[in-house]
Amino acid sequence: MKPTQIQQAQNPKEIEKELGEFLHKKFGGSVRIISPSTQPQKSVETGHTPNNKKNELVNFTIKPAELIAYLDQYVVRQDQAKSILATKICTHFNRIRHQETREDKGSKITGHIKSNILMLGPTGIGKTYLIKLIARKIGVPFVKADATKFSETGYVGGDVEDLIRDLVKEAEDDIELAECGIVYLDEIDKIAGSPDVIGAQVSRSGVQRALLKPMEETEVDLKVPHDPVSMMQELERFQRTGKRDVRRVNTANILFILSGAFTGLTDRVRQRLARQTIGFNSRPGSHDDESSLLKQTRAEDLVKFGFESEFIGRVPVRCILDTLSETDLYTILKMPNNPVILNKRLDFAAYGIDIVFDDDALKIVAHRAFKENTGARGLVSVVEDALLPFEEKLPSCQISRLVVNDQVINDPLGMLNDLLSDAPAHDWESLHQQASETQHRYITQYIRENAATLVATHGLNLSSIRCEMAARYFSTHVLEIDDAVSRIKTHYDSVKEIEREISRNLGIDILFEEDAVDFLMTQFIDHGVSVEDILSTLHNAFYDGLNLIREKTGKHRFFMTKADLQDSEAYLNQLIRKEIK
Repeated sequence: MKPTQIQQAQNPKEIEKELGEFLHKKFGGSVRIISPSTQPQKSVETGHTPNNKKNELVNFTIKPAELIAYLDQYVVRQDQAKSILATKICTHFNRIRHQETREDKGSKITGHIKSNILMLGPTGIGKTYLIKLIARKIGVPFVKADATKFSETGYVGGDVEDLIRDLVKEAEDDIELAECGIVYLDEIDKIAGSPDVIGAQVSRSGVQRALLKPMEETEVDLKVPHDPVSMMQELERFQRTGKRDVRRVNTANILFILSGAFTGLTDRVRQRLARQTIGFNSRPGSHDDESSLLKQTRAEDLVKFGFESEFIGRVPVRCILDTLSETDLYTILKMPNNPVILNKRLDFAAYGIDIVFDDDALKIVAHRAFKENTGARGLVSVVEDALLPFEEKLPSCQISRLVVNDQVINDPLGMLNDLLSDAPAHDWESLHQQASETQHRYITQYIRENAATLVATHGLNLSSIRCEMAARYFSTHVLEIDDAVSRIKTHYDSVKEIEREISRNLGIDILFEEDAVDFLMTQFIDHGVSVEDILSTLHNAFYDGLNLIREKTGKHRFFMTKADLQDSEAYLNQLIRKEIK
């Protein structure tokens, strides 16, 4: 059955009549439409909603190397995949920026080619995670869907266009911003045709064909035909504005990224390679490695796998992700930004419990997860299995700290009973303190090693003491490293605001040396003081003395170190003797 074609915009009276009939069938006479006695003069409005956020994309300046450095903070290995994704996505959005800022931006190249991307790799290795990170970094609307959703509907066309409508919703109804968004389709391998399956064949091929135009360039009408809600919204807009709003989205600059595990694809690659090596020089078994085979995938292999050649032609960029080893899984757990540990910290923090993992526990978790052969997803299962008893019992107890070591992973119930006993065999407080100190040192070193990227992002000079501040903030709050540094930058900005506030209100310029800035920042972090508290303290301690010097000498600019802040009397006495003399 062919999809219903989008009809021409209806007259508001026809919309009202059709909607009334629908409501009558659905609710009988209990619900009806009340129309205003007079309607405004009709007019037709075509085009897009006002440009709100697209200016941010017009100023897009992110380079591939910068995006790769950002991804390195979150994703282990996958160097080739990160390189391909960062390069093509940055080029895509820089092209949009270039096109919007050039003098002859109205001109276009005939045969516009989009760098749609196909990601191939086993389940649980972070395909979706990578794309979400990129979308968050570049700040564009992002929609994710599973391709299986479309193959199960039984018809073709409407659901695919719903992806574009969802993109407009993510852009908060800003059509021009949505036209620069990203559509991510996972499990795309599930819509491949199969010679062994007859029933779903038409649907799968139909979904592939339905995706052809949006993946290249087409106009998608935001109005959904025969949808009562859509009709009601259109009628309401007409009654309010007197305009029929024809709203469409052009998909020319919408980037499509497809991904899937493609189980069985390597068999087709192996068969092709075997045919090529038949003869005296053949070397059987030289291409047995699954990852190696996947990297040798060609368009003909994907066509034999069940994709139409036109569909594969719309995805010119292929990105192969590597299988994760046990060492990779351990490295993932060690990364401060990994969602497995952060989410578990958040679970316990919801009950006021500070949880910390030591290295031995992380190694055991990685080992068990590797045996499950589900990639990084296995890490979540292993952690949940071990900590579920603690998550159940500890919220009802007066326990605010938990250390997860190898014994907790190996014997959860036994260690839980020991923790809750009146005379525990283990010094849990001491174990938690040791693990926390070890973690703090590791996080501090991690921030130092990634300082260049963090400085470029936040514009804050990360001295040794500030790296330690960020590490301490990370350890006491459940958040990512980037957010911890951002919070430190906020405190730095608050100190600079204090300087400006003193100058505005008192007519005295106090300039804090770097160690004084760091000292005041620690007051915010460790003692929870406010800007008003510090202003009040500075006024009481320094104003009279500094004002006296200003009256006597005319000097109004003063530099302060940490030692000066800690001993205001000594600072003022020395300054008075020096300046007034």
